[in-house]
Amino acid sequence: MSENQNDGHFRCGCCGSLDRRDFMTGVGLSALAVPGLTGMFSAARVSADTGTATASDPPARNGKPHVHAAFLHPKMDRYWMGWPGASYDIAARQADYKKTMVDAAESMDVDLEVIDEPVAKMADIDAFLAQCEQSKPDGVILTVMGLHPNYWPHAEKFLDNRGEIPTIIFAPMGVAFTGHLQPTRKAKHCFVASTQDIGWLATGMRMLRTMWDMKTSRLCIINGDQTQDQQLNVIGTTLHHIPLNRWTDELAKQETTSEVEQLANEFRQTAKGSVEPKPQDLVNAAKAYYVGKKIMADEHCDGISLNCLGLIGQRKIPCPPCMAWMKFNNEGSVGCCECDWKAAISLRLCSLLIRRPGFMQDPVPNTVRGTFMGAHCSSPSKLRGFDQAAEPVILRSHSESGLGVSPQVLWPVGESTTVMWFQEPDKIVLGTGKVVANIDTPPSGGCRTSVELEMDNVADPRDCKGFHQPFILGKWDRLVKAYCQLAGIEVLPIA
Repeated sequence: MSENQNDGHFRCGCCGSLDRRDFMTGVGLSALAVPGLTGMFSAARVSADTGTATASDPPARNGKPHVHAAFLHPKMDRYWMGWPGASYDIAARQADYKKTMVDAAESMDVDLEVIDEPVAKMADIDAFLAQCEQSKPDGVILTVMGLHPNYWPHAEKFLDNRGEIPTIIFAPMGVAFTGHLQPTRKAKHCFVASTQDIGWLATGMRMLRTMWDMKTSRLCIINGDQTQDQQLNVIGTTLHHIPLNRWTDELAKQETTSEVEQLANEFRQTAKGSVEPKPQDLVNAAKAYYVGKKIMADEHCDGISLNCLGLIGQRKIPCPPCMAWMKFNNEGSVGCCECDWKAAISLRLCSLLIRRPGFMQDPVPNTVRGTFMGAHCSSPSKLRGFDQAAEPVILRSHSESGLGVSPQVLWPVGESTTVMWFQEPDKIVLGTGKVVANIDTPPSGGCRTSVELEMDNVADPRDCKGFHQPFILGKWDRLVKAYCQLAGIEVLPIA
């Protein structure tokens, strides 16, 4: 599969090299093969049932990650000379670190086991390694609290012998010089957080929680005529495929209930304006939300991606699910277009790690201004976070078909933006930039939400890798890089 789209073809994660228009009119509602998946999945369970999908047994999704935490320092009250110094109260600082981790674990539903007795000798590292071998934690946080005497050899011994246990080394200011951080900088499944910010320990806990959540996530891919589960390597996410007719069958049964009418009114009342849609279009958009919600509940899934272009191209549904996808993404779930599993897992990571929704888009290089434009029929509006106010939304029709309702979300001009996309389950493409314009349709063509970015460190926007790469408001590249190092994911520059 091509890394970029310079050959002029639309290539999402599931639809091969089909031209976008050929995808709608030629393939339509037939079953699609899924190319290029060899080696990406660790397991597959296939059902012979080609009719209505039945939910498979969900994985152990009611559990929680188990994390061990330990402190590396000598058994003494105060240091004398050297770092971190005589003014560094060992017991008080350990209490601060522990409280930060305990509070974070409680808020994130992480099972945290803190070892209060310091790891003071190399023999203590051996004992801790044996404990980890027996209990098999989902993550470890080691806090280095001594430089003179030096406790980095203790941390390095743990890393060398722990296997692939995801490990965070927290190094508060005063315990490391540049040289001490060199041996660990490329350690796999490890991130060393050297900082004065004690509060970062909560971010580290969230990174470990995110790894667990990605591993136990199930994303419903609605397309074709088979039911099958496929678990992605490295990140562990399960793609739960169900037949395309499940959507049309459920939509046909969905009545105009009071909650449907209430949601249709919410769409209308919270919008900045409305151009093409009629009242019935909003009712149909609300129905799509409740259909998607029901399917996710029935199939034990955390997100959904539909062959929406095929259904719209064949006029099998009166309204694309653009507004439903906006609402799912605003709520922290996943609503993903065009049965694109790579975009879906990217959106899932945005939600879990960054705690903001991503905007899946079709990339268009602007060779005149040297910028990077992205457009799609659905964008989240709560760009600053799920509990924050929404950006302005204008209700439009689906641009390519003229049907239904599609949101035109106005992105805040001048603000930083991150572009992040799973090229494969073990590779993430990453870049940053800022919003320079929202593009109206008409006079322009393309999809209703259309955003122009000025990219950082990109000489030619035609070099930008990928398709359907989510835009995320804010500058999150350091957080994503730290997560990827911990999770064993390679980071590739966007250009």
